[in-house]
Amino acid sequence: MINTIAFAVTLWAGVLIFFSLARTLSCPEVTGKLVALNIITSKTIILIVLLSLLLDSWFYLDVAIVYALCSYAATVAVLKGQVRHRLD
Repeated sequence: MINTIAFAVTLWAGVLIFFSLARTLSCPEVTGKLVALNIITSKTIILIVLLSLLLDSWFYLDVAIVYALCSYAATVAVLKGQVRHRLD
């Protein structure tokens, strides 16, 4: 039962990633693109955690944590460039 639910959530997250990607490509502002990319990375982290659940492997949780830390660092770097007016 839990595998069926996890598979359904995985498919739904994949659909949401696709719509967020469309939003990323259509938005003219850097901040709008950054929000859409953060949504994509959040959904990707959810997918990695669900993969860890489905495969019964704790290693993927470590991968999800490292991916989240890299996403956070990238967000801070982009915002720092935005504040210094080096983007746009």
